Amino acid sequence: MKIGFSLNGSRVEWSGAPVTRLAAALRDGLGLTGTKVGCDAGDCGACTVRLDGRQVCSCLVPMGQMEGRAVETVEGLAGQDGTLAALQKSFLVHGAAQCGICTPGMLMAAHDLLVRTPSPDRAQVEDALGGVLCRCTGYAKIIDAVMAAAMPSAEIVARTGEAVGARLARLDGVRKITGADLFGADVVPADALWIRVVRSPHARARFTLGDLGPLRARLAAVLTAADIPFNGYGIYPDTKDQPVLADGLVRYKGEAVVALVGDRTTVLSIRDEEVPIAWVPEEPVVGIDAASADDAPLVQADKPRNLLLDGGVKRGDAGAAFTACAAVAEGTFETAFVEHAYIEPEAGWAQRVGDRIEIHATTQTPYMDRDEIASVMRLKPEAVRIVPTACGGGFGGKLDLSVQPLIAVAAWKLGRPVALVYTRPESMAASTKRHPARVTAKFGCDADGKLVACDVTATFDTGAYASWGPTVANRVPVHATGPYAVPNVRTWGEAFFTNAPPAGAFRGFGVPQAAIAHEAMMDELADKLGIDRLEFRHRNALRAGDTTATGQTLEHSAGLAQCLDALRPHWRKAQEEVAAFNARPGPKRRGIGVGCMWYGIGNTSMSNPSRMRVGLAVDGTLTLYNGALDIGQGSNTIMTQIAADALGLPVAQFTLVTGDTDLTLDAGKTSASRQTFVSGRAAEAAGRDLRQQILRLANAGDDARLSLAGSVLTVRDGAEVRTLDLAKVGPLFGEGTFDPPTTLLDADGQGIPYATYAFAAQMATVEVDIELGTVKVLRIVAAHDVGKAINPTLVEGQIEGGIAQGLGLALMEEYLPGRTENLHDYLIPTIGDVPEIECLLIEDREPLGPSGAKGVGEPGLVPTAPAILGAVHHATGVRAHRVPLLPHRLREALAKLEKGTSR
Repeated sequence: MKIGFSLNGSRVEWSGAPVTRLAAALRDGLGLTGTKVGCDAGDCGACTVRLDGRQVCSCLVPMGQMEGRAVETVEGLAGQDGTLAALQKSFLVHGAAQCGICTPGMLMAAHDLLVRTPSPDRAQVEDALGGVLCRCTGYAKIIDAVMAAAMPSAEIVARTGEAVGARLARLDGVRKITGADLFGADVVPADALWIRVVRSPHARARFTLGDLGPLRARLAAVLTAADIPFNGYGIYPDTKDQPVLADGLVRYKGEAVVALVGDRTTVLSIRDEEVPIAWVPEEPVVGIDAASADDAPLVQADKPRNLLLDGGVKRGDAGAAFTACAAVAEGTFETAFVEHAYIEPEAGWAQRVGDRIEIHATTQTPYMDRDEIASVMRLKPEAVRIVPTACGGGFGGKLDLSVQPLIAVAAWKLGRPVALVYTRPESMAASTKRHPARVTAKFGCDADGKLVACDVTATFDTGAYASWGPTVANRVPVHATGPYAVPNVRTWGEAFFTNAPPAGAFRGFGVPQAAIAHEAMMDELADKLGIDRLEFRHRNALRAGDTTATGQTLEHSAGLAQCLDALRPHWRKAQEEVAAFNARPGPKRRGIGVGCMWYGIGNTSMSNPSRMRVGLAVDGTLTLYNGALDIGQGSNTIMTQIAADALGLPVAQFTLVTGDTDLTLDAGKTSASRQTFVSGRAAEAAGRDLRQQILRLANAGDDARLSLAGSVLTVRDGAEVRTLDLAKVGPLFGEGTFDPPTTLLDADGQGIPYATYAFAAQMATVEVDIELGTVKVLRIVAAHDVGKAINPTLVEGQIEGGIAQGLGLALMEEYLPGRTENLHDYLIPTIGDVPEIECLLIEDREPLGPSGAKGVGEPGLVPTAPAILGAVHHATGVRAHRVPLLPHRLREALAKLEKGTSR
């Protein structure tokens, strides 16, 4: 069927099946990949376009309805000469795009609003953009950008040597706001074969494969476990326990069993029922109690128990110290599986290039991917090249392998490019989750409110495979005291295998679950002694010079007390406002809560190096070769700001090469809030190294000023001016390496697990409808000690995005395998759920960090849920012991409270 319609003002014709979705026609037939597909079900809004002057989800519009109609996409916003629209400029200046996968949809929804309402208020913006989900930004800067779009937006340009601390727009921002950024599903070659994965419908089952001959006759290949050279992968060398394709046994619903490889239409048309698999289901091991029972069936047959790992921290004598405490608080808190819900599902493609395999995929960790694929394929690491695509959100979920091994094996075997793009249900069924936890906590203090002892046991459901379970089990005992000075400590972490999806890395590595417990204990102790909750925390805050539970003395940069001081005026004002509101009759009650956190930056007690390179070519091209992958947090921009100031040349003169394992050095994984601190320090060293080479060549002093014009480098040393012709000097390269100083922990958990820690305190104001059990978060004030804000706009964006995820953790997000595998049944915060957020940046300088900086990726999320839950307790008297606090759970707790059976 041939269909003609207007596309961004020009007449186009398209031929194909009338049931084809408009999103697919735009992307596949017309080459406009700026329109993104996050769910293909109208739930996420990433594919929003304007159709006949109204925003629509293009994944819901069949091409059979398109004759004679008019479509506007993100590619049509800019002028014919490439001049950005005012709305795009506003998005760029306000930092409204992070990973960029939702940005085209947001822009088109906002454009639709502004055509009718040029100067909208916040409520109108929230209403117009309510159908587009963002997992990164927390929406705050998107709202700011739309409301300011009618005003001229001036982009900040930093002078030489003044890039650090400047609110520079993202260096890759223009690609995000024009739809030019290419994500995993955007770059698949036209001649690529496609994979469809057949996955287990059972949480635990044995299976046999029948005759695959008929399928193989229709397809290029049918891959099974027998086709995988080494059928196991995992994060740690001794935990390669997850098969690429299951071999006769599946351990969770959604596990990959068979990979069908062929032309796209054919592989997507084959139903699971056509694949001859004989299933023998078995009773699954579900939950911590079942897994830890003495007679529990083994999830991993080679283990004596279902215990993956345990260990902890011991200092002083916590048991004896409790007997002398003036007040003791204790409780048990449970959290659920949480889905990453990045808006870009896993996607990528691979091709064989001679005796090497080349993989283009969405990822957070190119060098780990390289080494894992080399292991799976029994190749040398240098035979594997990872070329990261733009990453549409990760949050830890794209640290584990997904599409990479199957596309690599298929492309190697067939000698053709091979692609795999997960559907949204497939992504949610197959990917890792946040660990469900049961945290039992006991804290005691003296009569003055000074903490004396704590005893915490955190038990985690790690799912079917190890993934990042060891990291979580090790990190949590270190952090379980909270950011407080406690002389007598016993903390313990343990993780058990179950027949659930693997639980992996998710923004915080278990610390958010532990924080819910320790912050509830702080509230309880403060209330028992009649001490203001914020003041209680201030008295116990870790400060420079204090010793932590692991025996580490904090020499510098422990800014929790300063964070709490910054909250005080907001806290006092909110107390007055809440009291006045609650004096009125009605079913709604308001409350305020405070939550604190600390977070060790980087790996726990492990080498954590990063290497960076800055190059100056003979033609004067200045390049940062940056292996620190930007997944939306802004490391492309931050690394360049740091390197530019260290070198002494402007940010604007840098070009970027990012992530490609053939072109960059290993900067480590983008996780654990490490890139600014670790890779930033390496980028700083690389810039200084290149600067010193230049100064030596020019025989100039340390204070000399550099300028670059074409291939001529000018060095001004006081009154002396010298020039270097790079065409004659040759290319110059500066390199830098940094590995934070840590030590292994001994049997009692004593040592230096992290070189530095981020600290934060957040305050939440909530409104609770006690009849409905609903909670509305009205305001968050977030004070974060970041050491030094390299780019305050990007730092605020990370905090705001973390707050949105923390809100989801507290109130709405609960992944149920087999039941919430789409973005309709699994709820993440929308633009209307996220409150007004005020960020207060505290800069308690860390001498080890670049210009004193630390990290802020994880910290934004950790204190949010405790603050919200504390506010609910303040409003209602209900202390949440199971999270998320869904309306029915709050109603049940309120009913018990009314009967006097529960606090």
